[in-house]
Amino acid sequence: MIKVITTFCLLALFGLSNADIQANKLFELLKLKRSINSPIPNTWVMSKETTKEYSPVYSAQQDGLAEGDKIDALPGQPAGVNFNQYSGYVTVNQTAGRALFYYFVESPTDSSTKPLVLWLNGGPGCSSMIGAMSELGPFRINSDGKTLFMNDYAWSNVANMLFLESPAGVGFSYSNTTSDYDHSGDKNTAADAYTFLVNWLERFPQYKNRDFYITGESYAGHYVPQLAYTIVSYNKITNQTIINIKGIAIGNALIDDETSLEGMYDYWWSHAINSDATHKAILKYCNFSNDSSSELCDKSTDKAWDEWGDLDLYNIYAPICLNPQRNASTTTGSINVFDPCWQYILVDYLNSSPVQKALNVKPTSWGVCSDVITWNDWETTILPIIKYLISNDQRVWVYSGDIDGRVPVTSSRYAINTLNLPIETAWRPWYLNKEVGGYLEGYKGLLLITVRGAGHTVPSYQPQRALTLFSSFLGGMLPPSS
Repeated sequence: MIKVITTFCLLALFGLSNADIQANKLFELLKLKRSINSPIPNTWVMSKETTKEYSPVYSAQQDGLAEGDKIDALPGQPAGVNFNQYSGYVTVNQTAGRALFYYFVESPTDSSTKPLVLWLNGGPGCSSMIGAMSELGPFRINSDGKTLFMNDYAWSNVANMLFLESPAGVGFSYSNTTSDYDHSGDKNTAADAYTFLVNWLERFPQYKNRDFYITGESYAGHYVPQLAYTIVSYNKITNQTIINIKGIAIGNALIDDETSLEGMYDYWWSHAINSDATHKAILKYCNFSNDSSSELCDKSTDKAWDEWGDLDLYNIYAPICLNPQRNASTTTGSINVFDPCWQYILVDYLNSSPVQKALNVKPTSWGVCSDVITWNDWETTILPIIKYLISNDQRVWVYSGDIDGRVPVTSSRYAINTLNLPIETAWRPWYLNKEVGGYLEGYKGLLLITVRGAGHTVPSYQPQRALTLFSSFLGGMLPPSS
């Protein structure tokens, strides 16, 4: 059993460490996995025939609960908000007292006809309020940590957005049975997320038949396909809740262990972060196709880490947070300039008592990532699940910010290449405002698309390009070629 620490560390002078956000947790998991003698067992069975083994999930009475979850206003939100917001808990296991927190934003226009989209952040064990408040949600937080400004490129402009903190022990989500935190992993996370959706749709029955999509980033490269697989499997069973899932989109996502590490070190070398000698040593001594490591490989990869210095690997060209002390002023931020100290700002805002009261949560010491969960199972590759989804007519988009050094575009390309899918749309640029927004290549059942100038959290760094990509995904059409 491996304890995966997924929280911010408190440092003497600067508080939160840059080494503790979701992509670092992902890398720590991979490195730990390679260092243990016995592999963590895979728990997913990829067979249509296994669907008959599923039993009905926990379902509770939800009548009238939605109105109680409605948010009158978030503290510090700007004037002119013209959309509904809801948040609260959905119980997924009554016996254990396990409940997951959600934040839901309806689209300001035509919410009754627009699709429902679930967003999941990764880690494993990091909060989806990262996405809600610093990426694609309707607001961003000003540097004072107390007030908000509008995100003109919020994904809720084109969809009804549901953010879920998962599993229990992450963010505001909790269990009254603390031993639950020792049994976190891919399998239980997908099961609880499915139970959450079944109950949430009872709470908001107007969304039961709506087109439904799942999106996310980083370790959500596991969460999203696994939840989609669970939904597709359950949909085949008589008398189960039918969730009208249409597809998934995953960004800078871990989908295959071998290609993830290989692609990361290749990216570092090709972007002048590592020396030729170090990269040659990694190629010589490391075999990423097995689940073990060696002393010479570890020495080479440790050298690679030493060489990149004080750099934000989530965006290799972005400034780092040099002054975590926030401005007391309420100067409105810019959606086109991402604050490198976002972590501190987010923690300040979500730990405010008025904010927690507005979000309908218990008083909680909220953290960007969890320090209580133990990750017990994960898949070495998600590629078989992706193939299953493709074979069941699900739309699958894999998108990648091209200046992320943590789960870089090379990792995504290497992983997709192993599927050997026929190419239907040749590699080409896509455009926004007469500029190249990124590049794409269409395969049979899958699209690989990049976002130029975006880091690991794509909507944070390129909000307009991210919204264009997301809108195209929902419409099932490619972004403009000229």
